[in-house]
Amino acid sequence: MGTWGAGNFDSDAAADHLSDVTGRLVSRIGEAMSGDPVALEPDDYDGVAVPCDIELLCLIAEQGYVGSVVPDAAVVAGWRKTFMDVWERTIDGLEPDPEHKEDRRAELTRTFDRLAALAERK
Repeated sequence: MGTWGAGNFDSDAAADHLSDVTGRLVSRIGEAMSGDPVALEPDDYDGVAVPCDIELLCLIAEQGYVGSVVPDAAVVAGWRKTFMDVWERTIDGLEPDPEHKEDRRAELTRTFDRLAALAERK
């Protein structure tokens, strides 16, 4: 195994570990997206956890470390459509404050945009 610096992510072993960590995030997001859409509703676990997982994936991938796994752009586009379709269809049933609804939509859009940009750089 090679080492190219003193940083925590500057070796083949670290890259393998990072690939495993980010790969698990990608797998978990994919499983949620292919599961029961009810689980993606804004007040259900995956409706909260998926954007968190995407944010974590972005934070890691944006560092540029060797080993970061990011899905293909087409996958990200499909995830966005699936997630946002559920969100748009169900958010009003929770009677959110209109300002919160717009702010949350904007944040979700930014989150998916960040991942899409990373996927395009692959």
